[in-house]
Amino acid sequence: MIRLNNSISVARYLLHQGLAFRGHDESEESKNKGNFRELSILLAEQNENTKRVVLRDAPGNNKLIAPEIQKDIAECYAEIIVKSIVAEIGGGVFCLLVDESADVSGKEQMAVVLRYVDEFGAVQERLIGVVHVNETSASCLKSGIDQLFKKYGLNVKQVRGQGYDGASNMRGEFNGLRALIMRENSSAYYVHCFAHQLQLVIVAVAKKNDDVSDFFDMIALLLNVAGASCKRKDLIRESQQERVKKGIGCGQLSTGTGLNQELSLQRAGDTRWGSHYKTLRSILNLFPDVIEVLKYVEKDGPSDAKKRQARGLLDYVTDFDFVFHLHLMFLILGHANALSLSLQRKDKDILEAMVEVKLTKQKFQKIRDDGWESLLERTHSFCELYDIPKLDMEEEYIDRHKPRKKTNRTNYQHYRYDCLNPVIDLQLAEFNDRFNEVNSSLLTRMAAFCPKDSFEAFDVESLVDLAKSYPDDFDSIQLKELVHELPFYIDNVRADERFTGLKTIYELGKLMVSTNKHLAFPLVYQLLKLVLVLPVATASVERCFSGMKIVKTVLRNRIGDDFMNYCIICFLEQRLLYSTSRKDVIDYFLKMKERRGQEK
Repeated sequence: MIRLNNSISVARYLLHQGLAFRGHDESEESKNKGNFRELSILLAEQNENTKRVVLRDAPGNNKLIAPEIQKDIAECYAEIIVKSIVAEIGGGVFCLLVDESADVSGKEQMAVVLRYVDEFGAVQERLIGVVHVNETSASCLKSGIDQLFKKYGLNVKQVRGQGYDGASNMRGEFNGLRALIMRENSSAYYVHCFAHQLQLVIVAVAKKNDDVSDFFDMIALLLNVAGASCKRKDLIRESQQERVKKGIGCGQLSTGTGLNQELSLQRAGDTRWGSHYKTLRSILNLFPDVIEVLKYVEKDGPSDAKKRQARGLLDYVTDFDFVFHLHLMFLILGHANALSLSLQRKDKDILEAMVEVKLTKQKFQKIRDDGWESLLERTHSFCELYDIPKLDMEEEYIDRHKPRKKTNRTNYQHYRYDCLNPVIDLQLAEFNDRFNEVNSSLLTRMAAFCPKDSFEAFDVESLVDLAKSYPDDFDSIQLKELVHELPFYIDNVRADERFTGLKTIYELGKLMVSTNKHLAFPLVYQLLKLVLVLPVATASVERCFSGMKIVKTVLRNRIGDDFMNYCIICFLEQRLLYSTSRKDVIDYFLKMKERRGQEK
């Protein structure tokens, strides 16, 4: 048992850190036997009795450090974690979050996350498995989900929501995964990931508006030239360090933990959430350093073509037109990025997300109506700081592509009515087109649950209509009981001071459980849980793939699918990993199969 305890301790540490178990050479003569064996030896040497049992007296065929033992221990932890998640759900309802991605060895992996309300009324999003699929067709994904559900005793009839990205194999109305599940369960309503839709809005604006499209094309070229080699990246770092030293020396910059850290240029990607904003932010922060690198390339570039390219970029980035578009897009993408980060929170509920989308649209409208002066002021300040010529807004606009042609437009008319307004209008149009769920009848009815302003939006008829959308949860008798229960519920919570000041249904759900009102109003709470489980974003699934990149690396690319699944579950569900008792792991391990030295 001492040897087993030692191996369990080692495995838990490696699972928690997402580290490799095996080594390249695990022979007795090896100087590095791999993480598992080396750590096992290190732990054993801390105690003389353990050292004797593990290292000296262990039978050659019962050391409990073999690769099969390592995988069995990882399986024990993963199975106990998933079964505890399933036990927490019980026979209750949950939402299904699914996405697929290729791992480092080129295998297509499907991550399955469940969103549910726990016994404390809090929303949880938990990973229950990463499944290898041979193809990404809807039928193949559905088959993988069915096998996973069968393994853990779950049923498609429990699904009350589906959250995927916009791929046709997922969201297709006729043959997508969404449609296949809804054929078996009409209450499994689909919500397109809000964070993914927001990224599509940003990409659409970056491609559909000619000026903005040209701007991001030049940004991409700028990043290629400024970050083309390690030497140029070092020049940016050195320039930034010198600038920071001077700023601290003359008192312009303050010092402290986390301040004045080394920065680098970041590239935008259509599929990376928030990447366009980060790109512009890095350019704004490193603008003088980028200029220095461009001047270096213009003077000492490897070829005449590169020198001309750098000269053209210098002319472009030191022009008022570039500075204006830089600040315009940074302002717009700043609001979009704040929304994106908020939508990725696990505890975000669908009503709060709807409100935040509407507020963001209002911010864009306010920029269109009243944001011109502040935008122009920031642009002029930036121009003054870096000696970039400013434009008189009353002078005639000169098109840099056709400088000899008269435009009959002032600079003010061009930058406000041909640049600012069209970009904002396109942004608002894309928001209205992409976020059509916000205007759906289902979500409109859900808004009646909102607790803001003393439950001002509460409406019995809307909530009863909402309950009718879930025929498997509310039969005709329960609907009649709900009609009578809702007025008592609203009078009760409005009279209770503890419910004053609530803003979200997430807070409402937790408070109902802590005050036992979920027992006093069971049908209302049942309806509230159906609203809470509806997904907002698939950020939890994306985090699974981030974890997969840590667990399965280039050097660890031959890890088996099952072992990888166990490792990812333990790595991502770390709270459940450390709450799993050693006794449960030992019991599960001993029940898996008969082992040498095991008492019968």
